[in-house]
Amino acid sequence: MSQSESTITSSQTSEIDAGLRSHMLGVYREMSIALGISGLISWVFGHDLAALAGDGATFIPSGIVSAIYQSPLIWLVVLAPLAMCFMIGKMMRDASPRGMRTFLYAFAVLFGLSLAFIFVQYTGLMIAQAFFVTAGSFAGLSLWAYTTKKDISGWGSFLTIGLLGIILASIVNLFVGSGPLDMTITVIGVFIFAGFTAYDTQKLKNDYLSWREVMSEDEAAKLGTLGALTLFLDFVLLFQFILDLLNITSE
Repeated sequence: MSQSESTITSSQTSEIDAGLRSHMLGVYREMSIALGISGLISWVFGHDLAALAGDGATFIPSGIVSAIYQSPLIWLVVLAPLAMCFMIGKMMRDASPRGMRTFLYAFAVLFGLSLAFIFVQYTGLMIAQAFFVTAGSFAGLSLWAYTTKKDISGWGSFLTIGLLGIILASIVNLFVGSGPLDMTITVIGVFIFAGFTAYDTQKLKNDYLSWREVMSEDEAAKLGTLGALTLFLDFVLLFQFILDLLNITSE
């Protein structure tokens, strides 16, 4: 290889690395904003739910909280994030980058409303502990998946099967109410979403590298927002399973 060819190759590699870093930083930035929105919404409404139960002061009119959580609207709060998951493909095709980000932040608001109950079910200390454990685990797993040379693309099918398994087991446990089964589901859930965190991080990296030359700027922005939504879900679901595990082990 001539010196000029070596220089071109080095320049191209640096350009690819810079583009990838910028893309992934954008993913983490949008994910962090969504987490902040979801956390704030869940804390405000969770505080109000707890305050209403104890006749305490609320941030927002109690009638609004009651209308959401003590009426059929609760089903909208619970099911809307699931319904929005089925809209992702259409949003990727038809929405603008701004529309895709709006979709992500609306998703975060609805998820925050559904998470509000944790402030009634768990102590503030336990929630804080679960958050910091989740944040540390997520950061470590995502960094490892981004930097490792190991190909973990094969994890996807096993993680999906495991996810389906814990969903079915959770449905069964609604009827049998088994403590040991609940513990098993929770532990497996922690490992599954830890695995998804690493798998999705590497997939986002590889998707960018595979499509960077044929993607438009808008398509790259929407891919980044989709990645933020994916990692947002990984973080929140890992947090919920870690919170459940801390609660079970403290009993």
